[in-house]
Amino acid sequence: MPGRDLRIGVVTAYPPSRGSLNEYGLHLVRRLADNPAVSKVVVLADEDAAPAVGNAPEGVVVRTAWKFNDATNAARIVREVRRSKVDAVLFNVQFASFGDRRAPAALGLLAPAALSRLGVPSTVLLHNLIDRIDLGKAGYASNRLLDAATRRAGSALTRALLRADLVSVTIPAYVEHLRANYGAGNVVLTPHGTFDELPEPSFELPPGPPVLLAFGKFGTYKRVEILIEAAEIIRRGGREVEVVVAGTDCPSAPGYIDRMRAVHGDSPHVRFTGYVPEEEVADVFAKAAVAVFPYSSTTGSSGVLHQAASFGKAAVLPAIGDFVDVVRDEGYVGEVFAPDDPADLASALERLLDDPAALARQGRRNWLAASGVPMREVADWHLLHLRRALQSSRATHGLRRSPTRRASHEHS
Repeated sequence: MPGRDLRIGVVTAYPPSRGSLNEYGLHLVRRLADNPAVSKVVVLADEDAAPAVGNAPEGVVVRTAWKFNDATNAARIVREVRRSKVDAVLFNVQFASFGDRRAPAALGLLAPAALSRLGVPSTVLLHNLIDRIDLGKAGYASNRLLDAATRRAGSALTRALLRADLVSVTIPAYVEHLRANYGAGNVVLTPHGTFDELPEPSFELPPGPPVLLAFGKFGTYKRVEILIEAAEIIRRGGREVEVVVAGTDCPSAPGYIDRMRAVHGDSPHVRFTGYVPEEEVADVFAKAAVAVFPYSSTTGSSGVLHQAASFGKAAVLPAIGDFVDVVRDEGYVGEVFAPDDPADLASALERLLDDPAALARQGRRNWLAASGVPMREVADWHLLHLRRALQSSRATHGLRRSPTRRASHEHS
């Protein structure tokens, strides 16, 4: 078995930043650092993660290397990669990771191509494909011309990302799309994984009125109005339920949660938690009867669905887009409803609430599906490919670790 000789850079949003994929980045970094082949994981995080600098777990160094909506992020990341003297770099990103404005979002995604030109091995974990997103519903395009221009830019960015040594995606259809439409030979499927290896939860309804939980970032294609209206339909039928909205605004919809709180905040049946710190996530899910996904579109494999499943929750979701692929390919189950139809959502919720045995059965099946691939195994998979990229780079460029570089590995 190789010794602890790898120094890995990970470009990701990282708590306490609330940027996209921050929780996924946290758990991936933890498991990478646990691997016996890794001497250090250097997290190249956004500036909002600054409080984590100097407060990272053993084996992890956090450095701020980029800023949301900063057009210079690619150059900043490259500079920090060189300063950090990492062996290889893993990008944990989606198309809006670096900004909710088009130019900085696009320019940040050029960092893997820039590293490739410098001979720095890199792999990209890409959580969505712009080709597969309904841009209007996701808030990225407001008319046909803008949609066409955004898709052309997205295609060019996809080609730029494919200049990394390897691009991994979490949905089989994405692999097929990239191979068929981009001729990509360096694309592979990797499981999304679940954040923690949790003990078997209770699959019974928690005491009290059933809690209908919506968790995530809201305001574009994720809107809580339909859930609140569906809950009101259920209450009019004589069943008490509570809606809990846990999370914050989507970056491209600032002020959305505040507007919802202004309208519904006085209701005893609706509660807004705001941002949920990592240490409180388990409790939020434990108190829920069911996880609800009031979406009208999708933009990748849902981290919240995987998270809800890891806590043994049944799901109510629309049968659209990437949800269809994830449910089919990964073994999850859920009650489905028509998007933007609160009456149909109410019916789907009542089918589960009327049948506690079915609710428990679905929760158990989701937990079993989520437990199949823990993040530890996903991290090992990424390390395997990072090592292969490093070996290929050394063979191509004749790279060898210098005594100075070895010393920096041992003392930082």
